[in-house]
Amino acid sequence: MAKPRIDYKAQALRRRNRFAYTVGVLGILLITFSYYFYQVFFTPNVETKGKPTYVLVRRGQTAKAVLDSIEATGVIVDKLSLHFVARLMKYDKLVKPGRYELKDGATNRQLINDLRTGRQSPLKLTFQNIRLREDLARKLSTAIDSRPGQFDSLLSSPTYTKALGFDTTSILTMFIPNTYELYWNSTPDNLMQRMKKEYDKFWTPARDAKRKKLGLSRAEVSTLASIVEAEQQQHADERPRVAGVYLNRLKRGMKLQADPTVVYANQDFSIRRVLNVHLQKDSPYNTYKYAGLPPGPINLPSIASIDAVLNPESHQYLYFCAKEDFSGYHAFARNEQEHLVNARRYQAALSRNGIMK
Repeated sequence: MAKPRIDYKAQALRRRNRFAYTVGVLGILLITFSYYFYQVFFTPNVETKGKPTYVLVRRGQTAKAVLDSIEATGVIVDKLSLHFVARLMKYDKLVKPGRYELKDGATNRQLINDLRTGRQSPLKLTFQNIRLREDLARKLSTAIDSRPGQFDSLLSSPTYTKALGFDTTSILTMFIPNTYELYWNSTPDNLMQRMKKEYDKFWTPARDAKRKKLGLSRAEVSTLASIVEAEQQQHADERPRVAGVYLNRLKRGMKLQADPTVVYANQDFSIRRVLNVHLQKDSPYNTYKYAGLPPGPINLPSIASIDAVLNPESHQYLYFCAKEDFSGYHAFARNEQEHLVNARRYQAALSRNGIMK
């Protein structure tokens, strides 16, 4: 029986068609994949609508936990593509703690690259209305990834504070109120060391020369400045005059008799009118009972108050009390008789306004 004749031309044609089809399909797939690749990597995927948005990455967090936190902000347009790019860029191998801004219009690649390289957004730390060590510890802990107890243990450690050049009371004077830029993943020790550098920078040779002329240490200047600030919170222009009063009393060996120290000694910051019962508090901070400066500051004084002490007004005033018009300014006196007249006016104004304590 004769063998069937093979049509090689037909077979070759079919092979060419199959190859062309395969190439065509692969071409389409390649174009599709290239387009998708471009989309997921280079198309903006963060939409904040102009609202500053941040994510905090804590130590030990997994990549999935970080991505979940980012999604929870509600600014990611395509969540699936974010996870896809994170896997391709092996983010799970390079999770770095910190505070990161989710920038409006950022692509997945830009966002993951910031996270991988630890390109954080600095935050601003400002001290305000700090009176007690625990207040300071709480404030510092909110600025970085830490707990109040971590700062409190450092601030109350004689060994640690001595290494910085302070004791557990004077350590508060190391914190000069200002606005500082820092990173959220700083450690408590990093932050303390940073504050020491800022303190050393603040105390210039010119400031040191002025405080030496007054016969005060740096800590004593800050302690007196804290009293000046508590006495005059509204009008910084009057602080040099207030500072001059206390310096005059210190030179004469008189008790400071500063009401804010009595409030601090009683640990009742709701007191608006210091009464005899408050003056009986036995505390080294009660400057009605004990002469000289208290052991440490009663708040973290502003730079303006510190400079007011270093540049006091020269005068003969030994007394002052708030003016009866509640303007926030004070009436000053050279002797006790003048002061008593001013004080009675103010006390009468308090009574008229129903301020009894």
